[in-house]
Amino acid sequence: MIFLLHTFAHLKKDLRLEWRSRDAITGMLFFSLLVVVVFSLAFDPTAAVSRQIAGGILWIVLLFAATTALTQSWTREQRNGVLDAQRLAPAWPAALFLGKALANLVFVTAVELILAPLFVIFYNLHPLGQSWLLLAVMPLGTWALVANGTFFAALSLRTRNRETMLPLILFPISIPAVLAMVQATTNIFTGEFEPNLWLKLLLGYDIVFTTACLLLFGTVLHAE
Repeated sequence: MIFLLHTFAHLKKDLRLEWRSRDAITGMLFFSLLVVVVFSLAFDPTAAVSRQIAGGILWIVLLFAATTALTQSWTREQRNGVLDAQRLAPAWPAALFLGKALANLVFVTAVELILAPLFVIFYNLHPLGQSWLLLAVMPLGTWALVANGTFFAALSLRTRNRETMLPLILFPISIPAVLAMVQATTNIFTGEFEPNLWLKLLLGYDIVFTTACLLLFGTVLHAE
């Protein structure tokens, strides 16, 4: 119970800070819209082609956009020695990680909700498969990005070029998840294959890496 209270406190704090500044959501949204518009103008795909490429474009855009917010989320903790105070606090480090990851999940999901209708309009998308399965693919895929991203953003805090280091670590680790996201989304759009296998792979990926991040975050937080 205390663990959940600490997690909620960290989540509430990050949501309040973002509500005041709106730095993370604004940066992600601007980047995502820019890339979506540029790709739609560059390719001008037909409806059939759009269904085949939309999944890849969507998740790559979200992956790159999320990295901008993930680094900022920990930069806030370094101001005024807040991160040092977190190390000294008698609380579970995993609660800090989980609260931060959930906050990042909210930010990225907010961008997805704004981006989704525009994405459908620009690419003339009409899913031929079971479109309701996107309600499972999107949260699972988003969590895969933000859980690993939050962990490795904290890991890269002590490096000189942390903005460059985070993508170098995050992108290779996220390849299995990105593959599952893209294939599942493409299968739903085209209706050619069932996305169940990719959904199971994505769920397994989330469970394994979330558990690893929760167990190892204390070492990362207190490392010198």
